[in-house]
Amino acid sequence: MLRNAFEPWHLILILAVLVLLFGSKKLPDMARGLGRSMRILKAEARAVKDDEPAEEPRRESAAHH
Repeated sequence: MLRNAFEPWHLILILAVLVLLFGSKKLPDMARGLGRSMRILKAEARAVKDDEPAEEPRRESAAHH
């Protein structure tokens, strides 16, 4: 069903619609803002992953019950 969802002409069409909607002057600013947001999101996700304590295996406690 979604095997060939995005072909090159799909991406060209999406880009053309974005240029028509927002204008070519705003697109670089939007891309820059999106890039910054993605970097912040990655940094926060990495920080959350590093803050989580490693889970200990619970097989020993389950064997006693």
